[in-house]
Amino acid sequence: MLSQPSAATVRATLPVVGGAIGDITGRFYDRLFTAHPELLRDLFNRGNQAAGTQRQALAGSIAAFATYLVEHPDERPDVMLRRIAHKHASLGVAPDQYAVVHEHLFAAIAEVLGDAVTPEVAAAWDEVYWLMANALIAIEARLYAEQGVTADDVWREWEVVGRVEETPEVATFQLRPAAAFRVPDFRPGQYVSVQVQLPDGARQIRQYSLSAAPGSDLRQISVKRVRGGGPSPDGEVSGHLHAHAREGAVLRLSAPYGDLVLDESDADTPLLLASAGIGVTPMIAMLEQLAASGHRAPVTVVHADRSPAAHALRADHAAYTGKLPDAAAHFFYERPGPEQEHPAALTGRVDLAALPPLRAGTRAYLCGPLPFMREVRAQLIGRGVAPADIHYEVFGPDLWLGQA
Repeated sequence: MLSQPSAATVRATLPVVGGAIGDITGRFYDRLFTAHPELLRDLFNRGNQAAGTQRQALAGSIAAFATYLVEHPDERPDVMLRRIAHKHASLGVAPDQYAVVHEHLFAAIAEVLGDAVTPEVAAAWDEVYWLMANALIAIEARLYAEQGVTADDVWREWEVVGRVEETPEVATFQLRPAAAFRVPDFRPGQYVSVQVQLPDGARQIRQYSLSAAPGSDLRQISVKRVRGGGPSPDGEVSGHLHAHAREGAVLRLSAPYGDLVLDESDADTPLLLASAGIGVTPMIAMLEQLAASGHRAPVTVVHADRSPAAHALRADHAAYTGKLPDAAAHFFYERPGPEQEHPAALTGRVDLAALPPLRAGTRAYLCGPLPFMREVRAQLIGRGVAPADIHYEVFGPDLWLGQA
């Protein structure tokens, strides 16, 4: 809870800090990586830094957290905090790194805002920062403990034992432990971090959803090769995996994390699983689990893609849906092709109005590009789905914090 004096100061200065937060985060990352170049090399996503999306995500999280504190003084934005904490735990973020971030962030605030940062303003925003940081540290400590790891020991070696070319741009990798260690359980919808060493010596990390349900000694991830455009370079890790991860290769994986998971009370709840592009991966794991558990409540499956040929795991998508007693799949393609054989395939962008009405009490799970999820979320709310029943996952920096 933010103290009353600090709440008043943050409320008064939020427009100024919020208006300058882009400059502040830009200065912050410049300072941080000058002092600690190893963080850019081995922890932060260099592609997201080049595109500026990581800076936008940090700015958004700080502004969203501060806004929530002053608007809800007796509450905490736990959904936002959990989502961030899961990402941090998958990267091995340690408690002492928050002090490093604090040092350079507050130096950046002073540089950008100058004399506007009075002792009272500095103290109030310091309180905001440590409320957020300490909450994340506590959540991350619980996540590490649940997985039986520590922040400095998150990586385990897994061997590639199978590879399937799903589409020209997506490959599925099947993995088994390369040595004896405790293999943690996971829930459908979760992801693992994969760390690879690149030719320049950098150890870059990316998150990939597990694209098969629990119940096997194997892990499965499906990786889309990221093509650059504009300020964004080609994906370093996805390109490396596509080029080098053949059978016998050894990859370093984190334990599973992520909060986009089926609620344990969903057995009698109507569900909607909506995805676009490579956002299909957590939905495949969810569908496989639903089919294996004999889920009998209605399930509406929605997917959007460029074409049937680009739809990764398309056969699994249809097959698992077909195993459910009350489920229907609706695939939307921008460019239909001769392989568009699914009877429910549609042309164009996702339009829920083209589907049968959703059942009352539907809970929705979304994964895909942000424009897709924003549009589907708006359509769902318009069709009576409660905002609290709409859950989402973002690949990469979360630029949607506090909005869902």
